[in-house]
Amino acid sequence: MRIPAHSVCTAIRDDIVAGVYERGGRLTEDLLARRYGVSRVPVREALRTLEAEGFVVTRRHAGACVAEPTEQEAADLLEMRLLLEPLGASRAAQRRTEAHLKVLRGLVRIGQERARRGNSDDLRSLGGWFHETLAQASGSQALTATLTQLRHKIAWMYAVEAPADPVESWAQHGAIVDAVARGDSERARAVTAQHTERFTAAHRLRFATAADRVRTSQHPVNVAGPRH
Repeated sequence: MRIPAHSVCTAIRDDIVAGVYERGGRLTEDLLARRYGVSRVPVREALRTLEAEGFVVTRRHAGACVAEPTEQEAADLLEMRLLLEPLGASRAAQRRTEAHLKVLRGLVRIGQERARRGNSDDLRSLGGWFHETLAQASGSQALTATLTQLRHKIAWMYAVEAPADPVESWAQHGAIVDAVARGDSERARAVTAQHTERFTAAHRLRFATAADRVRTSQHPVNVAGPRH
């Protein structure tokens, strides 16, 4: 597989999230360079970026390795999203453009239609697209980037159960858009908070949760940096 050098970071991150590289596994520059068809220079730069994001750690005598987040670090990510998703929706109600509204309404229309038909195959990706667009509508690059990174890391650490009632879930998406369209920031914040809290309850850790099986990292994951 060959990809442009500027995409190396995204490719490695995606493979970490997908479980191609195990937690704690070494990430050698030579092997990564051969896998992605690039030189070691962009690989080295990508690993530095991924270390800053918390996906990679550097260990003495081992070099770059996939991070091993603790259960508490994983829980912190969900708590951060519970705070930031409603903030993004509130800002979107104040700053959204007609283009944002057009995309959000289109996603809700498609999501509601597929939920009613029981066609749930694409609902998760549609939900991710919806929340990415909502974050972009906030008009804050920093907030959008933080939420994006959070979603990547949450997808890496958690499996998500399909909603018991996808029709209700997409009705909530519709209510969020209605509030954003009216410019009602408080309503947008409240509905998004309720929706995010319900969605959070469907998350299940992908790694062992027993205290004696959770590694306590000496290199805490940096979660200050961003699908349904």
